[in-house]
Amino acid sequence: MDIEEIRRHCLSMPLATEDSAFGPEGILFRVYGKIFAYIDLEKPDLVVLKCDPDRAIALRDAYHGICGAWHWNKRYWNEVHFDCDVPDALIYELIAHSLDEVLRKLPKKTQREYAELLAAR
Repeated sequence: MDIEEIRRHCLSMPLATEDSAFGPEGILFRVYGKIFAYIDLEKPDLVVLKCDPDRAIALRDAYHGICGAWHWNKRYWNEVHFDCDVPDALIYELIAHSLDEVLRKLPKKTQREYAELLAAR
C-alpha cells in the first residue's frame, strides 16, 4: 500500500474531489465539500480517516498502525499507517467507512441524491 494507491482509491469514490486547502504538503479528499480523507505528503506512510468514535477506539486497541490523528479531533479521526499491521483490505474498508461517516452527517436530501447516484452506476 502507498499514497498513490490511496489517492486513486479515494478519487474513485463517487463525487470525490481533491484539493490542498491546508497547503502544498497535503491532499484533502472531499465529498460535497466535506473531508473524508487526508494524505500528508511529508508523511507518505499514512492516511487520516474519519471514524465512528466507538470503532475508532476499538481499532486503536486492535492495531499498532492505527492511532488518533495528530492535529485532528482524535475522537473522530484516525491515522492509519501503511507500513505496520493494518491489512490493505481493512484500509480500503476504512476509507469507505470514512466516506459513510461524512455522508451520514449530510442533509437527508443529499444522502438520497448520493444513494440514487450509486444506484444508477
